[in-house]
Amino acid sequence: MASLEDKTGRQLINKVPEVTLYFWIIKIMATTVGETAADYLNVNLGFGLSVTSWVMAGLLAVALLFQISKKSYEPWIYWLTVVLISVVGTLITDNLVDNLGVSLETTTIAFSIALALTFLAWFASEKTLSIHTIFTKRRELFYWLTILFTFALGTAGGDLASEGLAWGYMQSALIFGGLIALVTFCFYFLRLNAIFAFWVAYILTRPLGASLGDLMSQPVGDGGMGIGTFGINAVFLTVIVALVAFLTVTRKDREVLES
Repeated sequence: MASLEDKTGRQLINKVPEVTLYFWIIKIMATTVGETAADYLNVNLGFGLSVTSWVMAGLLAVALLFQISKKSYEPWIYWLTVVLISVVGTLITDNLVDNLGVSLETTTIAFSIALALTFLAWFASEKTLSIHTIFTKRRELFYWLTILFTFALGTAGGDLASEGLAWGYMQSALIFGGLIALVTFCFYFLRLNAIFAFWVAYILTRPLGASLGDLMSQPVGDGGMGIGTFGINAVFLTVIVALVAFLTVTRKDREVLES
């Protein structure tokens, strides 16, 4: 693939993966794990919300430092960071709602505003929101801050839809999945802007994952499938690891920025 060089002749390597079918599969699974892993650590293992939040935030900080220190995209650390930020995003919302008593409506609105402001600051600074040009530390920091707010917003929005609005887990999953399908249709057939389409789909995958996680893990009497958080985490994490290993070997999700 052709490379783009700066004035010093240095090759610019994107720090995030190319958007492929593998990307979306791992992303949706990571969002589901974010929901179920947080519940498993908090409830099933009895760590409690506060302890779980501090431990996972510490792990995320280490992973982010490692990710940002890398000079190019490496699948294992990138997707580890995504999984951890998914868990932390869930815990942020859970802390606001369960510990501080903030309503799901308020958290959804607040994180929507925070995400919008992050996009505005990113665009004002870099003149682009494209994920195909994440080759500076500043752009990468904007990228990860955006990802964090999408996960926190998705958790709040997903819980608001399935529980606050009483849509139920299945109906919520179908609605968010349908919205993603609509964005995909508009992108391929109506020429919807690629950057806009990506971020809308990315945001929607979080409440989709949250709804799917609750659907599979919650008891049958509560509208779930009763599989439990341990089984979901074990299966989904195994698949994620297998796909990341596959991408590491095949390099199907790597790109050098083109001129």
